[in-house]
Amino acid sequence: MNSTINQDSINKALWAACDTFRGTISADTYKDYILTMLFLKYISDVWQDHYEGYKAEYGDEPELIDEMMKNERFVLPQSASFYTLYEQRHEPGNGERIDQALHAIEEANGTKLKDAGKSVFQDISFNTDRLGEEKQKNIILRHLLEDFAKPDLNLKPSRVGTLDVIGNAYEYLIKNFAASGGQKAGEFYTPPEVSELLAELLSPKPGESICDPACGSGSLLMKCGRKVVEHHGSKEYALYGQEAIGSTWSLAKMNMFLHGEDNHKIEWGDTIRNPKLLDQNGDLMLFDVVTANPPFSLDKWGHDEAENDRFSRFRRGIPPKTRGDYAFVLHMIETLKPGSGRMGVVVPHGVLFRGASEGRIRQKLIEENLLEAVIGLPEKLFYGTGIPAAILMFRKNKSDNSVLFIDASREFKSGKNQNQLTQENIDKIVSVFRAGRSEDKYSHLASLDEIKANDFNLNIPRYVDTFEEEEEIDLMAVRAERLKLKAELAELEQEMEGYLKELGYVAD
Repeated sequence: MNSTINQDSINKALWAACDTFRGTISADTYKDYILTMLFLKYISDVWQDHYEGYKAEYGDEPELIDEMMKNERFVLPQSASFYTLYEQRHEPGNGERIDQALHAIEEANGTKLKDAGKSVFQDISFNTDRLGEEKQKNIILRHLLEDFAKPDLNLKPSRVGTLDVIGNAYEYLIKNFAASGGQKAGEFYTPPEVSELLAELLSPKPGESICDPACGSGSLLMKCGRKVVEHHGSKEYALYGQEAIGSTWSLAKMNMFLHGEDNHKIEWGDTIRNPKLLDQNGDLMLFDVVTANPPFSLDKWGHDEAENDRFSRFRRGIPPKTRGDYAFVLHMIETLKPGSGRMGVVVPHGVLFRGASEGRIRQKLIEENLLEAVIGLPEKLFYGTGIPAAILMFRKNKSDNSVLFIDASREFKSGKNQNQLTQENIDKIVSVFRAGRSEDKYSHLASLDEIKANDFNLNIPRYVDTFEEEEEIDLMAVRAERLKLKAELAELEQEMEGYLKELGYVAD
């Protein structure tokens, strides 16, 4: 099977593999088993594909091929290959063998799968009593190995192409678990087309540093990096991220590993309470590009510690105790480089108009001339929430004091449960943003005075008038149509009465 595979086929095969665990452990737990096995299968297929390529080129020369394989981007010990585990699947000890394979991969690849001593696989064990007693566990894991050996999960590079297998699968599984009530707090992922939009709006350049302080599986970060390759033919960029959920941090590390993103630093921890991306002086690192899709209106975000924040991130005001949106915005603002720093963040619409402390923070950010654009997105773009979101664009060292408002809420491809931005929708937003132009019923370039006159309320309808006048009704034409219908109805009733008389239902 060397035909190109599509993500939909991979997703269906993974969802079928989930049946192996259903009824034994909860969805939010077996997601991690499925994705870890996907990682192991993917690197095994890449390794085997390259090995077979050398074998076709040099013949059956194991020692020569082993030497050639030492030049690969990663190391896969033979005992740790998915195919070795698959061959032994009928023997006792599947859980122990899989754990040993993961450990061997980690050890063989040095720092690529570790960060500050934390192991990517330390939060997952296949040799656990959570999967039942030894006999049951062995059977479940045999089924899992057999699921991943099916043709639909043949992940050779020639079949996968440029697909972000781990990131896309993670998003697919989160979406399905969210739909079935298995969603974990905070795991709203960024749909690929929204990542594409953010990356285009931010337009990263060679030599720049890119940071996502709520990076999830790392897909948005990698999308930004790929824009440097796509537009400039360069891989000179550095990716930085932080993720609060341990298992999701592991996925981000695996994702970077799979895509050869070796120039990265992904930290595990709470960005607001304990930012880990610090310079040698212990201050917040500064970046050229900062982007994120933080959890919407996060409760218990760290309000009590904010007043004594040693980084002074909340000097413009402390966000409300139960809504952490501005906590992330303020953190991101503080990490922008003074000259080149620019930022794009996804927020719920309440951030645009809510009052009290949020209103005061918003006013200060506008008065400091940091806000560049407000972009309204369609509803139902994000799984786990149907509410429409907006993108706020900020920039240090702005050349003017205006703010561009774009209402892109009505332009999307409608789906059964979710809406999608098309490439055409994305291109239009990016074009209008780069030109900074007003367009009837779509965008408006507002002056600082205009925003001030609106009490620093950024609600998009205040600036972009999308009102469509109703077509004028010709009352005489309506009256004529009504009289015509009335005459037709009278004629039909007379005809019906004649039929009823013939049938004897009406007396003469």
